[in-house]
Amino acid sequence: MPANRLHFVRHGEVFNPEGVLYERIEGFHLSDLGHHMAKAAASQLAAENRQIAKLYASPLQRTQESAAPIAKEFDLEIQHEPRVIEPWNKFAGYKMGGRAILKKPSLALHLYNPQRPSWGEPYKEIAQRMTDAALSAWSSVESGDVVLVSHQLPIWMLYRSSQGLALPHDPRARRCSLSSITSFEVVDGKLVEVDYREPGLELANQLRKAATDGGAV
Repeated sequence: MPANRLHFVRHGEVFNPEGVLYERIEGFHLSDLGHHMAKAAASQLAAENRQIAKLYASPLQRTQESAAPIAKEFDLEIQHEPRVIEPWNKFAGYKMGGRAILKKPSLALHLYNPQRPSWGEPYKEIAQRMTDAALSAWSSVESGDVVLVSHQLPIWMLYRSSQGLALPHDPRARRCSLSSITSFEVVDGKLVEVDYREPGLELANQLRKAATDGGAV
């Protein structure tokens, strides 16, 4: 028998005082709030009495740190899964918005096709690698659930792909908050979303703190 359910957890808030697009750049770790958000995601899974059999995470620091409370909660080792990593982007290291183009006008040449998108990893490639990772995780255990700690755009591409929705989208409309949990099951060989929770956002609201979510691709 394969897994019972897959849980895709987004990392918590990142310490990013300069507000740059951090992409796959090394050295971007969780903020204090981000660590608390990651613990909230682990607590949410524990409160649901799910049997977590395996834990995967993107190799980046922010996802490894976000996976740590889950590993501790369920006594699991964190296994690297490069297929759920943040997409590459030609604006990596620049501040978000038009300031990047003002600093380096040649970057504007990469904006010719938002449907692909021309400035970063194609949406179809992101969706495919995420689907491959999900199906591999589904068959990696004989029972129980599998958690994969990833990033906003990859999780959103997996969701839209599984729903048969067009992959090009308005980034402002993504439903994938910091330390959120998007859960899937596999039915007749296809991924089907079964739940979505926002323990990280709920925690930030309880603490009356506004989480900064500005460095994602």
